[in-house]
Amino acid sequence: MPATLTPWTAVIPLRGGSKGLPGKNTRPLAGKPLYRHAVDLALAAGASRVLLSTDIHEVLTAELPQSVQALQRPSELCGDTVPMAPVLVHALQTAQVQGPVVLLQATSPLRQVVDVQQALARLASGAFDLVMSVTDADRSVLKWGQVQPDGRFVPLSRPEHCFANRQSLPPVYKPNGAVYAMDAQWFIEQKSFVSERIGTVVMPAERSFDIDNIDDFELCESLLKL
Repeated sequence: MPATLTPWTAVIPLRGGSKGLPGKNTRPLAGKPLYRHAVDLALAAGASRVLLSTDIHEVLTAELPQSVQALQRPSELCGDTVPMAPVLVHALQTAQVQGPVVLLQATSPLRQVVDVQQALARLASGAFDLVMSVTDADRSVLKWGQVQPDGRFVPLSRPEHCFANRQSLPPVYKPNGAVYAMDAQWFIEQKSFVSERIGTVVMPAERSFDIDNIDDFELCESLLKL
């Protein structure tokens, strides 16, 4: 069942250019194009609308389910260095989206319905502006720092962490890029994912793979076939 009775929209960004794996968003994965895994998951999780922001002709002309709409992404938002925020703002404004929104990147095909529904439930609590999926990371990152121009070492975290045993350091989590949930109007006004009120949904490492190259693709395909 959906995590909330409030209608919500899924946005799936699909850019045609990919240096790591050309054509990856439409490349067949375990029997269907990679992007269709995100579409099908959104529908299974209860999305009332699914928007595909894309410059890929194959997607723009594809036969899609009734509640799925492909939006032509402007060329100026299709470059390698274009951040995700303006892409999402364009999709939300073009489709006049209101209410909860979940950003689902096609390159995370191992996420599950429960991950999306947990993010929506946490957003609905009102405690957060943004809810994102995270996974365990190497806690030794707390020992790291930056070297200033004068040679001074500045810890990224607390100074005592730099000299602690790894096992005694607190757990660390990193965004895995699979799920981002927010209110459409908040994001249109903010034009950024940055907030001091970010909630999390923890996903296991085995569902947190992101496809960037052919090795990632083949690994995800093998896991989907298990």
